[in-house]
Amino acid sequence: MGPIDALWHLLNFFAPALGVGLMTAALARMLWRRELRSVGFGRLAAWACAGCAVGLVGALVVFGRDGKMAGYALMLATCALAVWWAGLRGARG
Repeated sequence: MGPIDALWHLLNFFAPALGVGLMTAALARMLWRRELRSVGFGRLAAWACAGCAVGLVGALVVFGRDGKMAGYALMLATCALAVWWAGLRGARG
């Protein structure tokens, strides 16, 4: 495998993390508008994407391969945890 192929593999591995992280940040901002008023979208999206990436890498380490449904479930759980940590941790309802 050449360097361009390796780059494409890496980009395709992290593409779900980027997509899910951006969608989660946007939906969280719409759903918890008042609670997330003080948190910028960029910060929330960065935390969500980083949480998703950590979940994907963790699933790759635990399961030994990419693409398992349990791996995507772990990605969603770490994304939710990251969004909570970045913006909802101290919010009052």
